[in-house]
Amino acid sequence: MKDVLILGGGPVGLFAAYYAGLRQMSVTIVDSLPELGGQLTALYPEKYIYDMPGFPKVLAKDLVREMAEQGLQYGAEVFLDERCESLAEITGGFEITTLSGRKLQGRTVIITAGVGAFSPRTLGLENEELFLGKGLWYGVRDKSNFAVKNLLIVGGGDSAFDWSLALHPHAGTTTQIHRRDVFVAHEDTVRQVLASPVNLRTFYEVAELHGNGRVEAVTIRHMKTKETERIPVDAISVNIGFQADLGPLRHWGLEIEGNQIKVNERRETNRTGVFAAGDIAQFEGKLRLLATGVGEACTAVCYAKTRIDPSAHAFPGHSTNLPPPSRSIPPIQR
Repeated sequence: MKDVLILGGGPVGLFAAYYAGLRQMSVTIVDSLPELGGQLTALYPEKYIYDMPGFPKVLAKDLVREMAEQGLQYGAEVFLDERCESLAEITGGFEITTLSGRKLQGRTVIITAGVGAFSPRTLGLENEELFLGKGLWYGVRDKSNFAVKNLLIVGGGDSAFDWSLALHPHAGTTTQIHRRDVFVAHEDTVRQVLASPVNLRTFYEVAELHGNGRVEAVTIRHMKTKETERIPVDAISVNIGFQADLGPLRHWGLEIEGNQIKVNERRETNRTGVFAAGDIAQFEGKLRLLATGVGEACTAVCYAKTRIDPSAHAFPGHSTNLPPPSRSIPPIQR
């Protein structure tokens, strides 16, 4: 039985593993994805992250690599491609059973599962699947796919604006469309796109995809006038969010609000000994940012420590006063 089971191997889960190691706690990380990194790895490894302390900008895949090195240095056990199905209380702690039948035990549990299981939102067009990987992509996993003559970015959030900035130097023309004239992106990113050669067009959606074997053009439709226009396109990056599902977590006796788990100031759920941090956690004043999520991980770990050892202090002191790593790193199990 480990001191803490961390459910989710994204950045928040990795930092929780690191901080638990600092506090001399043994750790198991479980994730349903085949790689560590969560959304950063699965959806946009080539995207720059701008709001992590210490990095003016850093590629998502590079941030994950560094956080994995940091998080695993104390010997955390890692299981990938393992979906957690049930959470049961046992003597001295908890037992997680995965879809494959694996049973993992921990004295405490920290859920860092992001938004849960997720899949990209699609355009909802009849022939959409025919063009997937043939000029049509959800997000960006490989920037070389977008070194084209005519590029279309769909969306009005951070990802869409970030990709417009990152990809337009590699394309002949770049057009970004959004269904509204209100954006849910950082103001400075929007400013940079408006000052760039990107053709930002509001109140438009993709109505049709055209091509013989791969994308060659799209028809876009104005949301208000319903007028349509056909434009040549070689590649499309769709960034209109994703569909999230908490899956089995909804049946674990946790207090759920929307797609989030309610926690208190200790980041503890209504089940004693079960904590949550990052996007999946909900509390008053919550900001769903990566930078705040890693802080929540520290809080959850420190109060998990006091749950295991009531004589321990929640405040651990500064990291410079704590012992260095001393354990070998076990292999990641898939």
